[in-house]
Amino acid sequence: MHELTVSPWASLAYLVAGVCFILALRGLSSPASSQRGNRFGIIGMTIAVVTTLVTHVPFVQHLLVSDSGPAIAVRTIDWITVVEILAAIGVGAAIGLITARRIAMTAMPQLVAAFHSLVGLAAVLVGVAAYLNPQAFGISDLVIPLIGQPFAVIHPVSRIELGLGVAIGAITFSGSVIAFLKLNGTMGGKPIMLPGRHVINIALLAAIVGLIAYFVTDQSAWIFWTITLLSFVIGFLLIVPIGGADMPVVVSMLNSYSGWAAAAMGFTLHNSAMIITGALVGSSGAILSYIMCRAMNRSFISVIAGGFGQSSDAGGPAAASDRPWKRGSAEDAAFLMSQAEQVVIVPGYGMAVAQAQHVLREMGDKLKAEGVRVKYAIHPVAGRMPGHMNVLLAEANVPYDDVFELEDINSEFAQTDVAFVIGANDVTNPAAKTDKTSPIYGMPVLDVEKAKTVLFIKRSMGGVGYAGVDNDLFYRDNTMMLLADAKKMVEDIVKALD
Repeated sequence: MHELTVSPWASLAYLVAGVCFILALRGLSSPASSQRGNRFGIIGMTIAVVTTLVTHVPFVQHLLVSDSGPAIAVRTIDWITVVEILAAIGVGAAIGLITARRIAMTAMPQLVAAFHSLVGLAAVLVGVAAYLNPQAFGISDLVIPLIGQPFAVIHPVSRIELGLGVAIGAITFSGSVIAFLKLNGTMGGKPIMLPGRHVINIALLAAIVGLIAYFVTDQSAWIFWTITLLSFVIGFLLIVPIGGADMPVVVSMLNSYSGWAAAAMGFTLHNSAMIITGALVGSSGAILSYIMCRAMNRSFISVIAGGFGQSSDAGGPAAASDRPWKRGSAEDAAFLMSQAEQVVIVPGYGMAVAQAQHVLREMGDKLKAEGVRVKYAIHPVAGRMPGHMNVLLAEANVPYDDVFELEDINSEFAQTDVAFVIGANDVTNPAAKTDKTSPIYGMPVLDVEKAKTVLFIKRSMGGVGYAGVDNDLFYRDNTMMLLADAKKMVEDIVKALD
């Protein structure tokens, strides 16, 4: 059995952990303070974990029998369980440490989606354990009927918490698995439109809500397992119809779901640290999703409903060979940028794939040495997750003052001599402003086509962006295509600048 100790020092420790989490979120809002934010997060989580372990020490009860008197009940620490808990923590820590050290920056979005799925699955497993053994969680009263075996009646409020926690956790798990498969390329990035998906989703959501309400009055097993199963199904259905261009918003939204799942389980476990942390993650993820939806001209409600994916023609308006385009070399690019007054660099997922951020910073430094103003333009959804490009540029020690968001830099392209695009396809596509049939229509994009010259690094003319559409920018008169691996091309440009 577990001894639950709720003491003033434990409440204070959880409060300190919550403050650390708030400071962590604040620090992570800017690349300049992100390291400090990570440290606060580590400190807060350490305090929360240690406090939980100390206040939930497992005990076993023995009867001490003596010849001189009655048997005495003695409690001792259950060291076997303690070792099991510490071993599980050790295994998890080892997996996290090895993964963090080995994971490539290009796979970071997949890793985030995978972590979200684990949070969702953990919420489901905790909910299942609490349902099967509610007395161990302190959420039930033992009822002994006149005839039959005693059984545990779960408190009505706890049934609501269980139902919500399991439902949100299951949605987070299955939705994150689909997001991982799409981001990893295992599943195609194009939306999968099921017939009548909106009716199906609404019906399933209504059924889940109705069953949770019914679960308050009847804790039958079939209700609990049906809620769990339907939630797994709708998590799958919500993410499948979402296209590649909108995946950064999906990652952010799933982050919010994982927070709310953790908060719901915090109530079940009577753990204020989980409630605080879950609420922080859930609310911050929802706010970030809302901001990103505004940046993409998407409806926040449609994101929650999972219905804003659109079908697209992967071939684009015309094949690359059917339209004239200009090809340049590293020497051409070096000459044009060295003669410019201002160069705006637009990084995208292609830069992440090629791991070109370090040599890109070197190129920027060389241009600055020749008197060229160099700025970096970041689209809110460039890459595969929120802040993907900011993380890569920070890793390469690009000065924070040189990095600008879309709304701050877009007006400068008309006065820019060279826009240097490295693997940013969908977020620079002018069709988003003109082609109503395009799946990215209405999404604010970087106005790179207004620059005097656009240099666009791309592996070949045959590929399309993650949204599955061709980019009209490739065929503009002021665009010069630099066809090569992004890192190799930038390295050649650096050599040509010497």
